Amino acid sequence: MYNIAIIGGGIGGIMAAYKAKQNSPDAKIIIIEKGTELEKRHCPANKNNKCVHCKICSITSGYAGAGAFSDGKFNIGTAYGGSLGEELGEDMAMDYINGVDNILRNFSDDYPELYLSNEDLKLKCLQNNLRLLDMNVRHLGTDKNFATMKNLICWLKDAGVELLTLSDCNDITKTKNGYALNITEKGQEKTIETEKLIIATGRSGADFVKTICEKFGIQINANSVDIGVRVEMKDSIWREFSSKIYEPKILYRTKTFEDRTRMFCFNQGGLVSAENNHGVITANGHSYAEAHKKTENCNFAILSSIHFAGDFNKPTEYASNIAKNMNFAAEGNIMVQRFGDLIRGRRTNEHRLLANTVTPTLKAFAGDLSIVMPYRALTNIIETIYALDKVAPGCANDDTLLYGCENKYYSIRPVHNGHFEIANGMYLIGDGSGITRGLSQSGAMGLYVADHIYGKINNN
Repeated sequence: MYNIAIIGGGIGGIMAAYKAKQNSPDAKIIIIEKGTELEKRHCPANKNNKCVHCKICSITSGYAGAGAFSDGKFNIGTAYGGSLGEELGEDMAMDYINGVDNILRNFSDDYPELYLSNEDLKLKCLQNNLRLLDMNVRHLGTDKNFATMKNLICWLKDAGVELLTLSDCNDITKTKNGYALNITEKGQEKTIETEKLIIATGRSGADFVKTICEKFGIQINANSVDIGVRVEMKDSIWREFSSKIYEPKILYRTKTFEDRTRMFCFNQGGLVSAENNHGVITANGHSYAEAHKKTENCNFAILSSIHFAGDFNKPTEYASNIAKNMNFAAEGNIMVQRFGDLIRGRRTNEHRLLANTVTPTLKAFAGDLSIVMPYRALTNIIETIYALDKVAPGCANDDTLLYGCENKYYSIRPVHNGHFEIANGMYLIGDGSGITRGLSQSGAMGLYVADHIYGKINNN
């Protein structure tokens, strides 16, 4: 019998295990992760720059989660990256976000300084009908983030946390003393019993969370979904912003539909990457902290938020089907199109792509995004690019590249008791909860839940 079982070895699960061990060094804790060890996570696309459709994607699965190969940006605040401030109150949320920051500092060999907010850039955006969501950001970079998480995971091993790999949780059953988990570990089925259960599966575990909620009668509130593209251009175009605040996150209200779009996940000198989410290939991006690994490009996401009215409760499936159709049209790959070609209503071909002044950092299928992307979303994206061009001239150049799709799913948001407990002794944290959308707030949820668990035990 374990004291705590954690499903998912991303930053939320890791921080929960770390804080639980700090609270109770003798606690018996296990983490169940469907991917592999951090050191064994290697993407074959790094060799040929093209997704090869691995059964388990090393970019999205494995210890340290999808954040292991992210840009390593930790937002020290609650202005974006989730709604933890609303859930816990600003002061408490910031206490736990700062807690994550301090833990990472302790396990980092070279912890970077903060990029501070900038009022001049905020004003520039406001003068052009844009809203800059600026706050302090600490950028570890993909390389330093990887090393820091490796050190933290090694500490967990030494502290006695049991770390399973290549393990799937098939079912959860309520028992007299907690929960029984039916898992498959490297092809072998077994049962694990635990007093407390923390589910930290991330966005890729949305279907699993939905199944568990249906089984235990847990109410789910529908969130929106974001449909969009990964944009790539010369890094110098955004240098005024990236040299001062590192990551610009900008909101825009479109004129045609009055929809909200957002620019986020900015990668200075970065690379566009592919993610395999249960066979659906979507675009993402990352960058390194070390100067010699940087490219001449930058990349970021532009997403159009879609809110569904009425009784429609399958927004995730809707967005996933758009990405599947994009993969189908791109012969199983991500599609890329020049902005100039999109505006002129023609598909991008290999000839125009080879002549492009912006060299693609991901091998993608040259095509026409408009044959799959919904008209409303694509119109919003085009408007946003023109709006961004006013504060970063050159953003709307013909040679700007758009990769499709990049989707974010936030539709699974189960009701909890105020402490992220969705059933007696069962907690849901991280991006899979629909509450967080980034590393710092996901990690903060893990710390909070571990404190809540042991606070209850102490009170009893």
